[in-house]
This record gives sequence, structure tokens and C-alpha cells, in this order.
Amino acid sequence: MTIIADSLQAIQANIHAALTAAGRKDNVQLLAVSKAQSADKLRNAYLAGQRAFGENYVQEAINKQQQLSDLNIEWHFIGPIQSNKTQLIAQHFDWVHSVDRLKIAERLSNARSPSLPPLNVCIQINSSEEATKSGASLAETIALANAINTMPNLILRGLMAIPAPANDYATQCAQFKIVHTAFKNLQQQGFAIDTLSIGMSEDYVAAIHEGATIVRIGSALFGARSIPA
Repeated sequence: MTIIADSLQAIQANIHAALTAAGRKDNVQLLAVSKAQSADKLRNAYLAGQRAFGENYVQEAINKQQQLSDLNIEWHFIGPIQSNKTQLIAQHFDWVHSVDRLKIAERLSNARSPSLPPLNVCIQINSSEEATKSGASLAETIALANAINTMPNLILRGLMAIPAPANDYATQCAQFKIVHTAFKNLQQQGFAIDTLSIGMSEDYVAAIHEGATIVRIGSALFGARSIPA
């Protein structure tokens, strides 16, 4: 537990320093990416103060949710969404960051029980326009956002993106700026969004500089994966 607690404290300090350097007065939420991490590691992170966890694989996440049902965890789904998994995702998560097409949004809304709070969703955009990467194109984003706003069991919270990897800070910032511009454009179009989910272990400082409100941190917090991928 001490290693995870120390890592969590260090990351939070880095987030605070990045906010200060960017001249920002708001906060950034740390989302602990717990894909392929054991339930014991998640419990240790929770005991150290972490409350929001992001998972990529539905059944792995549900298994951990059952093991950790005594904890008040906010569960985020952040992986690619297969159509046949939408019902489970809609039933077992508080947030979905990776809505990238109309069909998925419709299925999530239809599968979300009215007895549950509306599902918080982000549109995943393919800001780098990579052929192998999931995400709506920048041109498709407004139409998809309009459609989601009509769905009774979803709340559109913002955008998520995973830009192409870059080693230098300037390139990271330039890529995140594209996503932030798309986010501001939606706000200017009248969408009441507040979430920009960008930045991971290798580039979250640049993401914070460019307006991230959620950073998704896995390896820097948990270390090596403890469940085979």
C-alpha cells in the first residue's frame, strides 16, 4: 500500500504544480486507470484516497466491482465499446468516456435503467485522425453531441481523446490544443459541457496546460500490470 500511496501523493503534487504553471485556478480529477490491475491494488489506492477508477474491459471490471462492492467507487469505462457490451456497460458504470458513434450512444441510453442516475458520457474524438484509432472525426462531433442531448438516460459531459504518442512537450501541447479547441467550439455552440478527458502517464502535464479536467493515469500510479492482458 505504501508504494501506491506514495505514487498517488506524487502525482497529485505534479498535477497541482502543472495547474500552477498553467495559471489555472480550477482542479483536475485524477482517474486511476486500473486495467489489468488486481482488486487488491485498487483497494490500496482507495484506502490512500483515490475514488475514481477507469477500466477498459467489461468483464474484468465487473469482477473487480464485485470484489470491491463495499467501497464507494466511481467507475469509469474508458475502452473501445463493442455493441454487444453496451448493456453491461450501461448497467455497471457511472461514466463512459469512449462514445464514438451514434449507434453506441443509442444502445447505452436504451440499456440504462431509469432507476439509475443518467450515465455521464464523453465523446471520444480521433483528433490525430489515425486510421487504427477509435473516435469520431472532428467534423462528426457536433452532430453526435446534438443526438446525445436528446437521449433521456445520458448526460453529455465533454470530450475524450488519445492523441498520437509524442515524446516532446511542445508536440504534446499542440496535439492537446486541437482537442481543447473542439471542446471550446462545442461550448460556444451552446453545449453545457465541463469535462475534457485528456492526458495519460506520459503526457498529463502537457494535457493540464491545454485544459484537461480529467487525466487518466495508470502505470505511474500502479506500476506493472498484475493481471495478464
